[in-house]
Amino acid sequence: MTHQITLLDGGLGQELIKRSSAPPHPLWSTKVMMDEPHLVSEIHRDFCLAGAKVICLNTYAVSRHRLNTFAPGQSLELMLKTAHRVANEGISDAKRADQVSIVASLPPLNASYDHTVAPDFESAYTQYRELVSLQKERVDAFLLETMSNIAEASAGAKAIRDEAVVGAVAFTVSDSDATLLRSGESLEAAIEAVMPFAPAAILINCSIPDMVTEGLKIVAKFGVRFGGYANGFTSVEALVPGSTVDLLTQRKDLGPEEYLEFVKTWIDLGAEVIGGCCEIRPSHIAAIADYCQREGIVTTKHLSP
Repeated sequence: MTHQITLLDGGLGQELIKRSSAPPHPLWSTKVMMDEPHLVSEIHRDFCLAGAKVICLNTYAVSRHRLNTFAPGQSLELMLKTAHRVANEGISDAKRADQVSIVASLPPLNASYDHTVAPDFESAYTQYRELVSLQKERVDAFLLETMSNIAEASAGAKAIRDEAVVGAVAFTVSDSDATLLRSGESLEAAIEAVMPFAPAAILINCSIPDMVTEGLKIVAKFGVRFGGYANGFTSVEALVPGSTVDLLTQRKDLGPEEYLEFVKTWIDLGAEVIGGCCEIRPSHIAAIADYCQREGIVTTKHLSP
């Protein structure tokens, strides 16, 4: 049987840092989408042209808490519809409408990486179920990503299951110990907590590539479809709730070919879902797509088997 992987896109928010002249904002990618929507469309287009088969909507910073805190008066529903519209424009410009799927990001609801400000299970479940319900007629699947704690991940996974849609769960792990989430909870315990909700895949994301590799060795033991998409930061320690992404520093040793070496290891481990997170650019995705073509690995647009 021909080997296949689902090829995701890369990091949208950090790419916008490079293309927009606007000052950073706590709702960074959403704020740019409100003011310069063409930039978001162009990035989607460029990831399509690079070979990505899954385009993730610009919904990472779209939650009621974040909008109420940093953009009061903005409509959640309008932001979700706008994200879908600008993605379709980019896909259309790339002439890839029949070759890619669209997934919606289900983000940490209050802040990335910091479990201490995460909502409790019931609150998170209610919010995630609303986000899924509002988008499920427009997207092919959902990506519950950068999950730093078990309660929020479990709530999102349950919402995906209860809304009867396809969705993967992606955990972010400690940059010094891949056996632990950023909350300090066990990665194995986190996987066990979401498994009853039958996610389409379990992923490791927004962690340094080395820790993604170690995390995937743990996920592989569970016999579930799995994969990873790493970030290109030196560290995320400087980012705290309400701060802006320009505080983080890009690694200088993680160009497309260097990132591809990690990807090859993930594929050898059995990973079937591959992509990039923050600081992983269209050129990185193009290197993965080219490698797959050379090696006879088929790239697909489906999160589920």
